[in-house]
Amino acid sequence: MTKWTQEAMEKRLVRYADLKGLRNAFIDARTPGSDRKENFTIIGPGVSENPAQVVHIPEAHGFNVGAARQPFGCTNSQHSHLTAETFVVHTGKWRFVFGANKDEGYIDVEPGDVATVPTHMFRGFEKRDEGTGFLYVVLGHDDPGKVVWAPSVFKMAEDFGLKLLKGGKLIDTTLGEKVPEGAELEQPPTAEKLKELATPPLTELVKYAIKASDIKGNPNSPLAGPGAEEAPVIGDVDATDGFKAGPISGHWKHDFTLRRLKLETGATIPAHTRAEQEVIFVQSGTLEVTWADGKLIMGAGDTLTVPVGLAHGFRNPTSADVIAFVVRGAASPAAPVFADNRVAAE
Repeated sequence: MTKWTQEAMEKRLVRYADLKGLRNAFIDARTPGSDRKENFTIIGPGVSENPAQVVHIPEAHGFNVGAARQPFGCTNSQHSHLTAETFVVHTGKWRFVFGANKDEGYIDVEPGDVATVPTHMFRGFEKRDEGTGFLYVVLGHDDPGKVVWAPSVFKMAEDFGLKLLKGGKLIDTTLGEKVPEGAELEQPPTAEKLKELATPPLTELVKYAIKASDIKGNPNSPLAGPGAEEAPVIGDVDATDGFKAGPISGHWKHDFTLRRLKLETGATIPAHTRAEQEVIFVQSGTLEVTWADGKLIMGAGDTLTVPVGLAHGFRNPTSADVIAFVVRGAASPAAPVFADNRVAAE
């Protein structure tokens, strides 16, 4: 059995202040309006087109965790993903814009809101208010595949000296980089491909976003207790730990679940183990994570991946509520096993 020392656990913690981003991770890096964004790969490998992207934790989880940080007016260009792309709004006001030409509807979101976008459709996002904002992003599967860009993105990228090879590597001609002999350039999607990436009706897309105020705790959660609640956010199917599918579920597979934990001052969740990967992102407040050989204090914007099978508990040590989002690496997570042997359903 692995002994998880303080040092070993700290290596599984990525603090917001220590995040290392990249401003030229993608082909749209110099497009006016998109040239000030930062992309982060927290749990890899992500979908970056630049090998210089820092992967903070490369361990396979069955999903990827990344982030985007953008100032007011900054845009992430229209693109499509092969796997689920789920956003937790940490800070700032954002607009998700749909369609290859940004003309097929939009959804506005604010801090604490969650939105997930179907696979095989074009989406982009814009930072709408003053200051810098941060989006926490979960991508499905260990290999989420490469991004498909809208046709207009290729033209703008070429105007600014960027080319994309088949396979997803970015070539920056302004730095003297050349397309390797015999290499093929990625081409814009064909008319036939564009039809395959058609945007669903906006009446459907709005079902895949939820406001923070509409996220409600589940009293049947094994983690629920005095001052502590666990709320469902994304669940494709009924789970085996007391949660029904939803409130966000889609016709495509996420293959992970997303929950929200809320702990009032002094509230605790007893030590328990999980059978699947568990990644915790602190939205606000301070979260203490304890295990037999140590503890970690997490602040807003910090991310921790908990080893499978490690008995761990949570506590709110401060006078303000703590809110954290938890990604679990299964469509139907198993019930937690409590270290005190109490039955999870009690």
